[in-house]
Amino acid sequence: MQVDAGSDGQRLDNFLLRLLKGVPKSHVYRVIRSGEVRVNKGRAQADSRVTSGDVVRVPPVRVPERAPNTAPPREFDLLFEDEHLLAIDKPAGTAVHGGSGVSFGVIEQLRRARPQARFLELVHRLDKETSGILLLAKKRSALTALQDQFRQRQGDKQVAKTYAALVFGRWPARQKVIDLALHKTLDSAGERQVRVVGADHADGRRSITLVRVAQAQVAHTLLDVTLKTGRTHQIRVHLAHHGHPIVGDPKYGDFALNKAFARSHGFGRMFLHARQLAFDHPADGRRIELASPLPAECRALLATL
Repeated sequence: MQVDAGSDGQRLDNFLLRLLKGVPKSHVYRVIRSGEVRVNKGRAQADSRVTSGDVVRVPPVRVPERAPNTAPPREFDLLFEDEHLLAIDKPAGTAVHGGSGVSFGVIEQLRRARPQARFLELVHRLDKETSGILLLAKKRSALTALQDQFRQRQGDKQVAKTYAALVFGRWPARQKVIDLALHKTLDSAGERQVRVVGADHADGRRSITLVRVAQAQVAHTLLDVTLKTGRTHQIRVHLAHHGHPIVGDPKYGDFALNKAFARSHGFGRMFLHARQLAFDHPADGRRIELASPLPAECRALLATL
């Protein structure tokens, strides 16, 4: 097969994993290591980059038939779109993709709504319970460039992500930085579980969250939370670890408090909203700054507290 322009610059392993969807990762890496995969008739390493026009030879592998996309077509509120990417305002309660008991998510619904789109992939993730800005790429080159930015932790190219979070209790205004390592595991039911561990933990990953009090109340605090690292469930775990779980958080929150709060205020979701996102455009480098207003149900709740 020949590498197309959209895959130019991609790592060989990622190129093959996309091409051979459904084939176990272990098998893909095994055929690369064995030399059975050839690029322009020569052996290549998993981390080597393919170039548009390269000829890649792959040994015969059994690729399982892909299940048809049966998600209902759906467009979401657009915050930005051009020929390289789009940003949508994801509602709470909608998964970004299918899996783990979820039949479909944003990506499957958008692909059904846009059958003419040759390429459409998630740049990053938001938890199902979280609302706000979600970025998708319409070209392979945009996807790789944006994902590189999301991995960047320092410098001008860093992606800036800010969330609005309502927590139980009075957050101490002097607590502005949370620097605690996180460790991701699976619980007995096979679900992801993240916990705070010591800085010297072998599997811990340093995680930094910046917190600013936006609105202080007697029993609740509205926070502006900025991520310096992007770990799974980072905000939810960091805030809960400090004794101030997010209102409505079903996984790391206080079950009894959530139940009483939902009953008294009629608010049944988690109050975490990705409200600002800034990044460099993957094609021309200009700084893009996006904002998503608080959803109506969140604004109404704040007015009543």
